[in-house]
Amino acid sequence: MHPTATEKINIAIDGYSGCGKSTLAKDLARCLNYIYLDSGAMYRAVTLFFQHSHLDYLRADELEQGLKDINITFDHSGEQPQMLLNGENVEKQIRSQTVNEEVSQIARVSVIRRFLVEKQKRIARNKGVIMEGRDIGTVVLPSAEYKLFLTAETETRVNRRYEQLMESDGKVDIDSIRKNLIERDRIDSSRKDSPLRKAADAIVLDNTNLSREQQLLWVVEDILRHFNFIQLNKDCLLSKASR
Repeated sequence: MHPTATEKINIAIDGYSGCGKSTLAKDLARCLNYIYLDSGAMYRAVTLFFQHSHLDYLRADELEQGLKDINITFDHSGEQPQMLLNGENVEKQIRSQTVNEEVSQIARVSVIRRFLVEKQKRIARNKGVIMEGRDIGTVVLPSAEYKLFLTAETETRVNRRYEQLMESDGKVDIDSIRKNLIERDRIDSSRKDSPLRKAADAIVLDNTNLSREQQLLWVVEDILRHFNFIQLNKDCLLSKASR
């Protein structure tokens, strides 16, 4: 059953680290006036919480205690959505290399995954959500009307992550980033619970040689081919991309 013109759809974006999932999802959300949800940021927030607490997430009792003390929300009042952990804006902290190095280990813990997946599903119930991560199209939103799987060459992803971390941290080593990215791909793709993989009905986009604007243009045009009733925001970056 397809949505009618009065309904909204959900969009699932999955892919490897450094593929630009967040950038695309944010741009797309602005174009469609949809809610953007970075599922990876939620795992990062949990990682940050346990790094700063005196609790060991590998101990069942301490993990249970910690999850009870975690309140994750998003502030959508500004130009960019901001991650709030127990009311504190931690958007910059969760993008640090320290969090990068441990987030895949956190994401392997089934109790944590169930805890966050339930929150993610609840947010998407009313549709009009663009959610990106690693198991969105397969586990979190398997019934999403549009699914996309992003990929890119390894060195392209390494350079993108390096530039991102330089903006937020300023003290990064590109060799460490490369090792971390490859290891995260290995862990995320091989974990038993909700591994990173392409949904059977997802469209694959290799954006190695695409600019931010070209990527957005490609995806928007493809969405409109499937759902021609969708209206674009007049401030959509597509106006720049199509010139």
